[in-house]
Parts: sequence; structure tokens; C-alpha cells
Amino acid sequence: MEGELNNFVMVWVSAFVSFSYCYSMAKIIPSGTARLLTIIPVMALFLFLPLRLNTLHLGGTFAFFIAWLANFKLLLFAFGEGPLASDPSISLLRFTALASLPIKIQQNPPPNGPYRENSSLAKPKKGQKSPLVYTVKGVVLAVVIVAAHFSEDMHPIVSLFLLLFQMYLSLEFILALVATLPRVLLGMELAPQFNEPYLSTSLQDFWGRRWNIMASSILRPTVYLPTLHVSARLFGRKWAPIPAVMATFIVSAVMHELIFYYMGRTAPTWHISFFFVLHGLCLTVEIALKKVLDGIPALPAFVSGPLTVAFVVSTGFWLFFPQLLRLQADVRAVEEYAAFVAFLKDIGSALTFNLIRGYQNATYESFRS
Repeated sequence: MEGELNNFVMVWVSAFVSFSYCYSMAKIIPSGTARLLTIIPVMALFLFLPLRLNTLHLGGTFAFFIAWLANFKLLLFAFGEGPLASDPSISLLRFTALASLPIKIQQNPPPNGPYRENSSLAKPKKGQKSPLVYTVKGVVLAVVIVAAHFSEDMHPIVSLFLLLFQMYLSLEFILALVATLPRVLLGMELAPQFNEPYLSTSLQDFWGRRWNIMASSILRPTVYLPTLHVSARLFGRKWAPIPAVMATFIVSAVMHELIFYYMGRTAPTWHISFFFVLHGLCLTVEIALKKVLDGIPALPAFVSGPLTVAFVVSTGFWLFFPQLLRLQADVRAVEEYAAFVAFLKDIGSALTFNLIRGYQNATYESFRS
């Protein structure tokens, strides 16, 4: 674990130096092809850096942050678009935080007042969760991790359900943590990353407004909108979203295959790609039906909600989660949690020993004097 943490620090130092370079180059090179050429080496480096990490949590998280989100943000930045180009006077620290972390600045931050962010009376914004909610989910995650120790004695379906809960809760806590740090350190108002995806009432609701909102927000300007612009000329504005949605899911499929490679270093089986292509096809059918049946009342939420969640979970059990099991993600995740806890215990023991030793030395010197 210590060696992996050292590598983790080194790759983040490399990323910070790279972002500093991009930040400096933007001051002297205008947006367009010339800036893109200066940024391409950084984007290539970001595809290599995740190979320095081997754990699921650190390696997979860094790959998502840097190889996917950061590269897409830099691609937009090269042409003067996206979050990195929204404020020309942005500081290097804010630029680095926006570039390297899956965060999105709120469009309309609340004014200062009795319910400002740093107030003890602050109410959670829409999509954000109270500390009580995170406490409950933390307890559930701890129970799931303990139960995972006995996964070999469970039915495979039960084991997959445990992996599902563990993956979702771990992602939510990791993304909430990295969104909280810039808020505390830089005072940035940040949008939430998840919005209770199990309450989705349609695939459009799930993928567009509830699941991993940062990924959706970066795919929209880099893939969806350019494809929408082209397809509007070819098929008209009414049907332009259909190819745009499919293009977005295809790119998402490729990026997920890449992240799975970083986590497992095994050749892809393309089941992950099929999962996203299938959902893209189903979502285009959903959008087409809404356009054709415009004016006809939709299914009530208590019907469409369970159907949507059932479809996402069932296709995930069929195509997505077996690939995590192929990487032994369930076993490796438990081992990594145990190794991290042991690492913290070692640090705690060392600190305690040093404190006691220092106290003894101070007492001895005081006695001598």
C-alpha cells in the first residue's frame, strides 16, 4: 500500500506540472489548432499515467479523473470552450482543480446570507445530501464491505448485488469527497455528482440528470452538441438528437473500456461496450417514442420508475458487473480496504509511540532539571 500511495502522489505531481504548463501556454498561445498542438503531449501523458497505478480505487479513480475527464476538458480548452475557458482570469489553483477533479461550478451560487454555505444553518442544495444521509450510506457501505468477506459462501446473484451497492456507494463517497475539498480550500460552489439514480423515471432521466452528472456534462459539449449540429443538417432538428445520443454512448463505451483496462490490464471482451451501445439504442427509442407520441400522457412515475431501475440493473448484471468480477473487483476491493485500514493503524501506532516517547523524554528532562 505504501508503494502505491507513493506512486499516487507522483502521478498527481506529474498531473499538476502538466496543468501548470497548459495554464501557462494558454496565456501566450491563442485558442485553436496551435493551442491544441501544445496540449496534445499532455493528453498523451494522461493516457499513460494511470498505468503507474495498480489498485482499483486509486488507479480507477485517477484514470476516470485524468485519462477521461481531464483530457476532454483540455480538448475543449484548446478551442476556448468548456469549464477551463469560462473565466480568463481564473487562478492556477482553480484551473487545476477544475481540470483534474470531477467537479462542476454551480451556475447560480446562493447569495451570502443566513443560509450561506459556511453557515451551520445551511440547507442542502438541490441534489446535495445532508450529513445524516451520508452517515446512513456510510453505515450501509461498511456493512456491505464486511458482508463481502463472505461472498464465496453466497449465491452469485447476492454477490453481484453486494458488488452493485459497493460500487455505487464507493463512487458516491469518492466523488463527494473530491467535490468537498475544492469547496473548503478554494471556496468554489460545486454541483453534485449523483442525484439519487435509483429514483429515475426513465433512461433519459437516469443518464442525463441522475447518474455521474460530471461525465454527462463533459460528454455533452465534446460529443453530443457537435454531433447534434451535424445531424441537424442531415436529418432535421426534430430527429437530430437520435444520432447525437448514439455517438455519445459510443464514446462513453470506449472510455469505459479504457478504464476497465487500466484497472485489470486484461484484453477487453467488449461486453462493456455492448452495455453502453444497448442503452444508447434503448434511449434513442425512448426519445423517438416521446416525439411520436407527443401530447399523449406518459406512464406514471410509480410505473416507469421501477421499470427503468429494473432495466438498468438487469442489463448491468448481464453485461457490466460480470466484467468487474472477471477483474476480481470484489476480492481486490476488500483487500484494498483492509490494506488501507492496516496502513492507517501503522501510522497511528507510529504517532502514538512518538508522542509517548516525546512525553517520556520531556518528563525525564523536567525531572533532571
